[in-house]
Amino acid sequence: MRYQLFYWPSIQGRGEFVRLALEDAGAPYDDVARKSGGMDRMRAMLTGRDKRPPFAPPFLKAGRLVIAQTAEILFYLGPRLKLCPRTEVDRLWLHQLQLTVTDFVKEIHDTHHPLGGEFYYEDAKPEAARFTENFLGARAPKYLGYFENVLKKSGGPYVLGKKFSYVDLSLFQCIEGLRYAFPKAMKRIEREVPRVVEVRDCVAERKRIVKYLASPRRLPFNEHGIFRHYPELDE
Repeated sequence: MRYQLFYWPSIQGRGEFVRLALEDAGAPYDDVARKSGGMDRMRAMLTGRDKRPPFAPPFLKAGRLVIAQTAEILFYLGPRLKLCPRTEVDRLWLHQLQLTVTDFVKEIHDTHHPLGGEFYYEDAKPEAARFTENFLGARAPKYLGYFENVLKKSGGPYVLGKKFSYVDLSLFQCIEGLRYAFPKAMKRIEREVPRVVEVRDCVAERKRIVKYLASPRRLPFNEHGIFRHYPELDE
């Protein structure tokens, strides 16, 4: 199977959680919108005549299947890429954790878009400052503290214990992105979640991830994606 990933070509965004899984597994895939004519193909699938169109990128084409939503894509890919356990109860638990990551990512996004995606950050600076203060003081520690507890109960080093999974890759991406967006605050927050940081470090040492991070396929963080660095918000 050669997968086709559809996502915006200039940002990591939500598509990066899928890319990390494909890269770690060494799965062949095309990042469609980064190729000539790819954006036209993506728009055609969003606005075409298909009876079940995706709402927005990312979405994955696997043969005749088109699967949207990051957590749903990973739920599909998990057993095929050997990034999830075999039993249904464990797969559902992993999916639950990924959905929690989805909630976390939404709140990270809202630090710079507290009034909604239609408003630029410059249109909502006071609201962004207030939202981010609460996010860094309460919400980020709560989410990361939850995963710290999951890792403690699993026995580590991963959320499933000794079994590596796509959720560990997602935690890596969250820590990397938060370090970019809030380097000062993360120095404080990370002291309380050493197990989560250990997951990040373990992922960063995986052979295929090392190669991916050093390749042009890994786009740099920027102020157009989910994780944005505005120094005035980083306290």
